[in-house]
Amino acid sequence: MDEIVKVLDHYIQRYNEYVGQQLLLILLIPTGLYFTLRFKFLQIRAFPHALKAISGAFDRAEDAGDINHFRALTTALSATIGIGNIVGVALAIYYGGPGAIFWMWVTGFLGMILKFVECTLSFKFRTFNEDGTVSGGPMYYMAKGLKQRLGRLAAVLATLFAGATMLSALGQGNMAQSNSIADALRSSYGVPTWVSGFVVSSLVLLVIVGGIKRIAEVTSKLVPFMAILYFFSGAVVILSNLSEVPRALTLIVKNAFTGTAQTGGFIGSTFLITLRYGVARGIFSNEAGQGSAAIAHAAAKTRYPIREGLVASVGPFVDTIIVCSVTALVIILSGAWTCGKKGVTMTVEGFARGLYPFGLQDRAPDIVTASLILFAFSTIIGWSYYGSRAVQYLFGSKAIIPYFYLYGIFVFLGALGKIDLVWHFTDMAVTFMTIPNLIALLFLGGLVEKDTHAYFEVMKKEGKGAVTSLG
Repeated sequence: MDEIVKVLDHYIQRYNEYVGQQLLLILLIPTGLYFTLRFKFLQIRAFPHALKAISGAFDRAEDAGDINHFRALTTALSATIGIGNIVGVALAIYYGGPGAIFWMWVTGFLGMILKFVECTLSFKFRTFNEDGTVSGGPMYYMAKGLKQRLGRLAAVLATLFAGATMLSALGQGNMAQSNSIADALRSSYGVPTWVSGFVVSSLVLLVIVGGIKRIAEVTSKLVPFMAILYFFSGAVVILSNLSEVPRALTLIVKNAFTGTAQTGGFIGSTFLITLRYGVARGIFSNEAGQGSAAIAHAAAKTRYPIREGLVASVGPFVDTIIVCSVTALVIILSGAWTCGKKGVTMTVEGFARGLYPFGLQDRAPDIVTASLILFAFSTIIGWSYYGSRAVQYLFGSKAIIPYFYLYGIFVFLGALGKIDLVWHFTDMAVTFMTIPNLIALLFLGGLVEKDTHAYFEVMKKEGKGAVTSLG
C-alpha cells in the first residue's frame, strides 16, 4: 500500500510542478491584472460601497435568495479562512522564503477583482430549485453563458468544473483541513488521530445535513469570533515588535524578486520558487479565481448581481491581506522562519517566541491549535456546501444527502492520511477548478462590465452611488 501511495504522490507532484502550477502562473496573475485595469481598480474604488452592503444597508426581505449579504460573505469566508492562513503561510515561507508572502498579497489583491467578476456571473446565471433554494456557481455560467460561443464545449467545461469542485471539496476543503486538525491535536496534546477524525466528522455531519441556512447560521457566528481571536493574538506579537515591522516588510518585498539564500533549516529559494509557492498558497488561502466562493454568493438575497460581486470582493482582502499577513509577520518578526520547522509547528514556534516577553510562550500551542481547529472546521462545513452544489449539478438533488455522508467519511480519512500526499492532491484539484474558471471569466467579462455601468447609474439615481462609473 505504501508503494502505491508513493507512486501516486510522485505523479501528482510531477503534474503540479510541470503542468498545473505553470498554467496557474500563466493565467491567474495576467487575468487578474487584465480585469483590474479593465474595471479601473474597482476593488479599491468600490470598497466602501461593498462594506455598506455587507452592513445590511441595502438588505430587503422580499428579495429572492436564501441568505443576506453578510451571511453569504461569512459562508464564503468560512471556506477560505482555514489552514491556509496558518499552515499554508508557514509552508509558503518554508519553501519560498519571506518573499512568497508578497506574491500571496498580489494574489489576494488581484483575487478581489476576480471574485467580483466570478460572483457577479454566478448570481446572474443562478438557478432556483423546486424547493425554492438557489443553486449557482461557475458550472452554471459556463453552461448558460458560454453556450452560444462554445456550443457543446460549454457543457464540457461546466461538467469538468463541477467534477473538479467535488475533488477540491474532498481534498482542499475536507481532508487537508481534518488532517491539520488531527496533526495539531496529536502534536500539542497527544490526541490519537482516529479520535480527532471521529469527533470532527460527527460534528461536521450535525451541521451540514441542515443545508445552506444552517451552515450560514453557524458560520456567521463562528467566522467573526475566530478571526478576532487569531488577529488579537497576532497583534500582541506584532505590536510588541512594532519597530521591526518596516524591516520585515522590506525583507518580504526585496526577497519577492531576488529569492532567499538558505538560512539555518530554511530550504532556500530562487525567484521562480518564491513566485510559485506564493501564488499557490495564495490561491489555496483565498481561492482567487478558483470559482468556489461564487457558489455561496449565488444564494444571496439582492436584486443586483453587481452588488453581490462587490460584497464578494471583500473576501480576499480579509483572508489574505489581513489574516495571512498576521501569520507571516508573527513568523518573520520572531525569527521562526529560519528555525527549520515546517507547517503548523513553524507557526507555533513564531507565537512562542513572540509571546515569550509576556510569559505566555507556553500558551502558543493552545492559541494556534484553537485557531487552527476553528479555521479548519469552518472551512470543512463551508466546502461541504460547494461540493453539494456540484453533486446536484452532476447527479441531481437526490444525491446530496448520500454525498454529505461520504463527505463525513472523508473527514475521518483525512485525519488519518499523510500530510504531504493530502497537500499535493489538494494543489492538483485546485488547478482543475481554476483553469476552466479563468477561461470562462475571460469570455464573459464583457457582460459584467455592461452590468457594472448599469448598476452604478441606478445607484446614482437612487443617491446610493459610492463610486463613479467605469467611464
